[in-house]
Amino acid sequence: MADARTGPLHDVRVVEVGGIGPGPYAGMLLADLGARVVRVDRPGEDLRASHSVLLRGRRSVVVDLKSDLGREAVLRLAARSDVLLEGFRPGVAERLGLGPEVALARNPRLVYGRMTGWGQDGPYAQLAGHDITYLAVSGLLDACVGPDGRPVPPLNLLGDFGGGGMLLALGVVSGLLHARASGEGQVVDAAIVDGLGSMSAMLQSMLASGMWAAPRGANLFDGGAPYYRCYRTSDDRWMAVGAIEPVFWSRLLAGLGLAPEDLGAEQLDAAAWPQLTRILEGRFASRTRDEWTTTFAGRDACVAPVLSMAEARADPHLAARGVYAAGSPVQPAAAPRFSGTPAVAGAPAPAPGRHTDEVLAELGLGGKDEAGSPEQGKGR
Repeated sequence: MADARTGPLHDVRVVEVGGIGPGPYAGMLLADLGARVVRVDRPGEDLRASHSVLLRGRRSVVVDLKSDLGREAVLRLAARSDVLLEGFRPGVAERLGLGPEVALARNPRLVYGRMTGWGQDGPYAQLAGHDITYLAVSGLLDACVGPDGRPVPPLNLLGDFGGGGMLLALGVVSGLLHARASGEGQVVDAAIVDGLGSMSAMLQSMLASGMWAAPRGANLFDGGAPYYRCYRTSDDRWMAVGAIEPVFWSRLLAGLGLAPEDLGAEQLDAAAWPQLTRILEGRFASRTRDEWTTTFAGRDACVAPVLSMAEARADPHLAARGVYAAGSPVQPAAAPRFSGTPAVAGAPAPAPGRHTDEVLAELGLGGKDEAGSPEQGKGR
């Protein structure tokens, strides 16, 4: 198969064994960076409706992992690859005969990446879960507060993709560096709860120093501070304010037509935050979102309109950088950007099994294997 990939991982081969959410995202990141990824899909499952972008840039093989042919196909792929990704609950890969011990025996340089919610050990390791589950136990969901005090998950961005897929991709690339220097592969145990814990580093510092001591919804980053929150406009849209530093606070007030003496309190006086918030709420409610956007254009006050996902595609800055590519579905560009080995978003997700015959032939195996399904739950 001809391959003109130019990304920094263009000489890396990856086999990705099924999975949903964070595992496919890690696979997408590696593929965008140039890695040649073969995804092994389960028979009878087509995730393209919800995962069409996440599954881009791969070849797809459909085999039954409980069959001899399916098991051998994965192990032969692992033997010729640098990385194996799997997202089963702990112990499932071992029961299928595809665990790290077997795979590393075939390829001692293999980086075996495991993606779970709870990790490979601990009291909860065998429990199912989703992004919101891990956010809840990590302590971070408690800090994400809606207007009625109800914890509101920030979509599934923090757990699945930030604390999950990105952590796995970083772990895999780190393992690759070690394997190429030493000739030794290893297991990368990427758990969403571990990633969430890591991402909480700054908040943990603030908590320890007393900077995060107020009740929920009354702290700096949770909507309590009048200079770091969203304000409703007259057309029932929103403006986002992040004017933390005094210079930005001053420019915010100027844009709103306010002077410091109009407030009756200082920016950092937490006791006066409710009062300051009411004043700013009144101002923002007097004009539309687009009118305020025009007012703050060029003021460098850390004030921005809250755009819908559809509107964001046409934002002049995002459009100029090509953050989202036109098409159906809309696709994010490969990131980050490299000056010498440019990364490129891969081809659209293929139909499941599109490359089964091709890959099996490369492995010296013949015949499709389409019956049955592997043991894999939807939770991670």
